[in-house]
Amino acid sequence: MLVIRRRAGESLFIGDGVEIRILEVGQSQVKLGINAPKEVTVLRSEVRLTQEANLDAARQASPESVKDLLKKFRQ
Repeated sequence: MLVIRRRAGESLFIGDGVEIRILEVGQSQVKLGINAPKEVTVLRSEVRLTQEANLDAARQASPESVKDLLKKFRQ
């Protein structure tokens, strides 16, 4: 892991198209501004972990359980 120290108002670049700017530094949190092309997905870690868990659960669902669930929604 690369560790870089930055102060409020400073920034860093990832590749050619992603800039991360330090907007505010508080006692317990840091506010970041991210400039990235539209094709680059930027997610908070908890959102990505939830997304991956949902995809895993969907992959494990049997076709029968999906059909049963659809029947319940249609009623």
